[in-house]
Amino acid sequence: MLKVMEWAEEKLTKEEINNNLLLDTDNEGMTDLHVAAFVGNLDIMLKVWEWAEEKLTTEEINNKLLFCYNDGRAMQDEVAKLGNLGIWQKLWELAEEKLTSGGL
Repeated sequence: MLKVMEWAEEKLTKEEINNNLLLDTDNEGMTDLHVAAFVGNLDIMLKVWEWAEEKLTTEEINNKLLFCYNDGRAMQDEVAKLGNLGIWQKLWELAEEKLTSGGL
C-alpha cells in the first residue's frame, strides 16, 4: 500500500488520487477503506484513513467513507455483522474524532 501511495503522489493529480484511489468503488460499492475493514486488515484500513484525511474533504470522508457506502448502509453496521470488534471499535473512534473535532 505504501508503494502505491508513493507512486500516486508522484504521478497523479489530487483529483485523480481522490477519484481513482480513495473514493473509487468496486462492483459492490466498496472503497479500499471498506474492503480493508471488512476483511479485518486494520493496518491497511488505518493507512487509507490517514491518506483520506490528508486528501479528502470532511464531507467526502463522512459521506463516502465513514458513514455509508453503496446503498446508504452504514459501514459500521456492516462490520458489526462480521463480528470484528477490533475493527468496529477503531471505526467508532475515527467517527468520534470527526464528531468531536467539529468535522461532522
